[in-house]
Amino acid sequence: MDRASGVPEGESGLSEPLPVRGIVLTHGGLADGLVDAVARIVGEVDGALVAVSNAGCGPEALSARVAEAVGPGPALVFTDMPAGSCALAARVACRNPVERRVLFGVNLPMLLDFVFHRTLPLDELVERLLTQGRSAIQAYPAMPQTHGHHTPES
Repeated sequence: MDRASGVPEGESGLSEPLPVRGIVLTHGGLADGLVDAVARIVGEVDGALVAVSNAGCGPEALSARVAEAVGPGPALVFTDMPAGSCALAARVACRNPVERRVLFGVNLPMLLDFVFHRTLPLDELVERLLTQGRSAIQAYPAMPQTHGHHTPES
């Protein structure tokens, strides 16, 4: 451990990046359910993901909950929607773009990928998670590509 920075040192003596802390901030009980699902799939997520809900609190109380959950160091706040009380509290908590980001539209595949890759540089991690989250949204059976109201065969 580097005493000056509090950052763990690798075997090479170089400081390793701090793992990014994930805060799942949603309406109602969704955050608890998502964090529970991740833990059931990968095992203990001790400190990697923190569930925060907007249930039972106004804007100031929610902002305080989120600020406490974010804590010091790099953090990524996952919200369910890009608007509303959760999104606003996340944006306030993540005003420092060097160490903080918000991802809207959280899904389970995104969170699973986060747990395994949270030591990546923040910009790289965010790009990876956006790709993972988007690629997990699919339809079954696959729908034919449409252009306007006509299928390509018309």
